[in-house]
Amino acid sequence: MTDVAHQKNETDKNVHDLGMGTGENQFLTFVLEQEEYAVDILRVQEIRGWERVTRIPNTPAYIRGVLNLRGSIVPIVDLRMRFNMKSVEYGVTTVIVVLKVYKDDGAGSRTMGIVVDGVSEVYSVPQSEIRDAPDFGTKVRTEFIKGLATIDDKMVIIIDIDKMLNSDELAVVDSVTESIGKSKDK
Repeated sequence: MTDVAHQKNETDKNVHDLGMGTGENQFLTFVLEQEEYAVDILRVQEIRGWERVTRIPNTPAYIRGVLNLRGSIVPIVDLRMRFNMKSVEYGVTTVIVVLKVYKDDGAGSRTMGIVVDGVSEVYSVPQSEIRDAPDFGTKVRTEFIKGLATIDDKMVIIIDIDKMLNSDELAVVDSVTESIGKSKDK
């Protein structure tokens, strides 16, 4: 990647992460097991109804497989499974939220999908209303939580998708999807 492209990706990421410009962030909220979670709306590329994915052998169970999205191979992660929640049958409200995720090393971005029980709404939240995740000690992993916000008398957990979707396990998926993409080009 060129230095200019790398710099643009970093600038885009910082603007989205800080909510610069308006003092408010917009979030798409979704439901998992009766709880509401949120992601930055600027990262959402599309919302699709659940459809069958191609399973990839030797990947963690929460990686449901891959989807061919207009010629791009997109890994699909089941957030219920990722968060160690009880598995349920996918229903009519189950959707795949397709997201732009920035890589840990700053070398660009990738497209990934997350399976959620359903989408709720888009909310504008002032930066001042977003609270840090509480410290639960070393037993509970909170690195994926960007913050908490109270919206319409309910607590919404704001997810840091870059940290959640850049774990070591997903490096396996990257190598597999790159292999699939290369073999498809031949």
